[in-house]
Amino acid sequence: MKVSMKGDYGVRALVDLAEHYGQGPVQSRDIAERQYIPEPYLDQLLTTLRKAGFIHSRRGPQGGHALARNPASINLSEVITTLEGSLAAVGCLDGTIICALSGACGQQEVWQLITATTQDILERTSLSGLLERQKVLQQRPMYYI
Repeated sequence: MKVSMKGDYGVRALVDLAEHYGQGPVQSRDIAERQYIPEPYLDQLLTTLRKAGFIHSRRGPQGGHALARNPASINLSEVITTLEGSLAAVGCLDGTIICALSGACGQQEVWQLITATTQDILERTSLSGLLERQKVLQQRPMYYI
């Protein structure tokens, strides 16, 4: 599985919102600045995430974006599936392609295992878990030579 910039930026934006969960709306300009995401592209991602039910958005000077659910209840599997589509390693596993060898292919079991393992890891990884990892990494001292 390869995650595109769409998936990467979308997860970054949601982790940023997780950091501000319960503190009111966050403006996209601030998210874009903190996460190094071009604001016009971020706005497109936020629209997708709002339509999928991950965030609430409010217009106006006191507006912005906020998570619609607790960060612990949002896992990466649902986010990546929303932004990227199927998690299947190859198209024959999710039916996007028809393969004449399907069912008799020696590779198919390997691709199924890879897909299942990826799915499991992403399902066990929540936004709050990512935020905690990020906080730990940010507290590490940086050494320069």
